[in-house]
Amino acid sequence: MRKVALPLILMVGFFFAMPTLPASARFPDFVELSQRLKPAVVNISTTKIVQPRRPMMPGPRSPQDEFFEEFFDRFFRGQPQARPQRSLGSGFIITADGFIITNNHVVEGADEITVRLGDGRSFIAEIRGLDPKLDVALLKIDAQDLPVAEIGDSDALQVGEWVLAIGNPFGLEETVTAGIVSAKERVIGAGPYDSFIQTDASINPGNSGGPLFNMEGKVVGINTAIVAAGQGIGFAIPINAANQVVAHLKEFGEVIRGWLGVGVQGLTEELAASFGLDDTRGALVSEVMENSPAAKAGLRRGDVIRAYDGRRVDQVSDLPRMVANTPVGSTVQVSIVRDGKGMEVPVTIARLEDERARPEPPAVDPEALGLTVGDVTPEAMHLFGLKTDRGALVTDVDPAGVAAAAGIRPGDLLLEISGREIPNAAFFRSAVRSAPSGTTLRILVQRGDNLFFTAMKKP
Repeated sequence: MRKVALPLILMVGFFFAMPTLPASARFPDFVELSQRLKPAVVNISTTKIVQPRRPMMPGPRSPQDEFFEEFFDRFFRGQPQARPQRSLGSGFIITADGFIITNNHVVEGADEITVRLGDGRSFIAEIRGLDPKLDVALLKIDAQDLPVAEIGDSDALQVGEWVLAIGNPFGLEETVTAGIVSAKERVIGAGPYDSFIQTDASINPGNSGGPLFNMEGKVVGINTAIVAAGQGIGFAIPINAANQVVAHLKEFGEVIRGWLGVGVQGLTEELAASFGLDDTRGALVSEVMENSPAAKAGLRRGDVIRAYDGRRVDQVSDLPRMVANTPVGSTVQVSIVRDGKGMEVPVTIARLEDERARPEPPAVDPEALGLTVGDVTPEAMHLFGLKTDRGALVTDVDPAGVAAAAGIRPGDLLLEISGREIPNAAFFRSAVRSAPSGTTLRILVQRGDNLFFTAMKKP
């Protein structure tokens, strides 16, 4: 007995001597959080009337392909083509009188939007404002005394912190998943203001627009994107980035952003050395737009912007977000390096819409083809398994557009256009704009490990 008692006493003493873990290190009470937070999360279903196009296979057309095309023409021509296209998403209530946040891509182009609450009630929602650039939408339903999701501070999030996602993946309502913050400020090529929270909380189709909560039960992100080929990789828009957008949508029905009027690129070690810099921090000015705030302030091509309004510009993606959030009409100090010397340049920021007044060549925009492209970033190379940073990465395809009919899908890498190599997205856009209307564009496409040609006619 004594041989057993002594170790037992020592073990009990060790147990009571263990230090108490801080609250942040304790395992969260997901049961209490789920019950408290679910009522403020909503299911969003949309209906859009579309005209389906006859499917076409990319690549060379065989006699069999021509037979099926003739079959469809013969037996289906003249029949009603309109059909409803339905989709599902999520959202969360931010005011007791029915304002709801979701993603732009969940509701854009919808003919009818239905919001279903956790208590089973359904409402037809109206769109109060859309922001495609950040992928945020503001909806309104006619209701009162609704449960509200409390807004948190996404800047305070730390990598490794627990988060909770609530939404309707694959139409399965009020699904709760948990994980941690895997990374912050992720740039994945989704838009000009990329700075996503990456999480391993399970996010699937139908979660889009739903909230990402911290362990205080506050919204820190809007679940937005996933990696189709990956597992446990999801992305959320930081709520701090969405707050100003939502305020503008609520008050004006549109977003008012600042405009500097420069084209910028990142610095390589070789470029930095050529400008007399010791590191690659900053944004290199590659273009100054005519009559822009930058041009009026005297900024030049070759200037390296190292700070904006007193804040460091560490990487090129920092600058667009800083400028966009600057109040229109305000004057800020832009810190640059020119010819190896540091300078402070005061710039009065204009409204982004002013950029639309710049003369453009009279041609159809690439989005008229029904696809949107972006540059291949290091993050995109990793996420999509790409082996090159050259080409134009397809980020969105209109199901009713000519690109979809030609077999183009999101995630495809466009390598050539009509025999010319595509170094980046800007080259592809320029090539499309300069091609005369009615021109057939031959595109070399990489999808996974496969290469194929397809063709589409410019409207």
